[in-house]
Amino acid sequence: MLRDEFEWIKSITPDSSFQKELITGIGDDAALWSVSEDMDQVVCVDTMVEGVHFTKETMSPYLAGYKALAVNLSDLGAMGAIPQFYLVSIAISKDWNEEELDEVYKGMADLAYKYKTDLVGGDTVSTKGPLVLTVTVIGKVEKGKRLLRKNAKPGDRVFLTGMTGESAAGLQLLLEKTRYHHFDSKEGQLVKQHQMPSPHIEQGRILALSGYRISLNDVSDGIASELNEIAEASGVVIHIEKDKIPASSLLAKLPKADQLKHQLYGGEDYVLTGTVSKENFEELALTFKQSSLPFYEIGKVGEAGHSAVYLHSKEKETPELLTKQGFNHFRER
Repeated sequence: MLRDEFEWIKSITPDSSFQKELITGIGDDAALWSVSEDMDQVVCVDTMVEGVHFTKETMSPYLAGYKALAVNLSDLGAMGAIPQFYLVSIAISKDWNEEELDEVYKGMADLAYKYKTDLVGGDTVSTKGPLVLTVTVIGKVEKGKRLLRKNAKPGDRVFLTGMTGESAAGLQLLLEKTRYHHFDSKEGQLVKQHQMPSPHIEQGRILALSGYRISLNDVSDGIASELNEIAEASGVVIHIEKDKIPASSLLAKLPKADQLKHQLYGGEDYVLTGTVSKENFEELALTFKQSSLPFYEIGKVGEAGHSAVYLHSKEKETPELLTKQGFNHFRER
């Protein structure tokens, strides 16, 4: 039996490196190394597997391609980086025809056009299993502007750059009714949030160019998991307030317990969450407002010395310890 996914990744993480240019390897949203006096290179890779991350019942080929690139661009956003290039490795089964595969690449190309990101290579192989789509993205960030998980300090304010929970609610609808169902307008918006997430590249750039000390993560596995990663990397305790977590009106039809579960653990929202000093929070909030972008304060960083994330609510006298309950590939096997 394989151990927990995150624990296993820790076990294979090298404790030293050969290349002096390397700044950050395994352990953040992307790898980072120095390439010039002014800029650092940012690289990350993600894989979507048919039957695990999507099916033909939940995603059209076009949307599968779109999302495969979007989730990688989101990692660049979490580093404050500018997207530049991407590579695609695809393992194709006989269940996929040429027209469908063209649609997969069109989905990626349309999103790449928006962010001026060039396709520069990849690999194509056959497989007897499901479709496997692996995308590698390459970007750049100004030297000293990178945004890492380890930057949180006691007293910082915890923020979100958008709503969470909508993608998980959309997936729930797709699993129940498939993508062929005629959804009403509100259901359709939830479904779109799952199928076509918007990577927060602009938001990441605002945070990077602010020059402030910021820790950052993109919400791929849920707020609870992402903030636990920041807490672990920074060696701090994080406290968030239930009533401060922004709740979308699109989730209003769901029971309160389901809403909170989706917000904390649903994942695949691809907004950004992180911390910034109390002194700089208001200035950042103003910058986001001037750009007509949401920016929410949801808690604060407590003591240093150990790591944990707690949810505080009016209903409970004792705060709830939040663990990494988002999607875990080894646990879901």
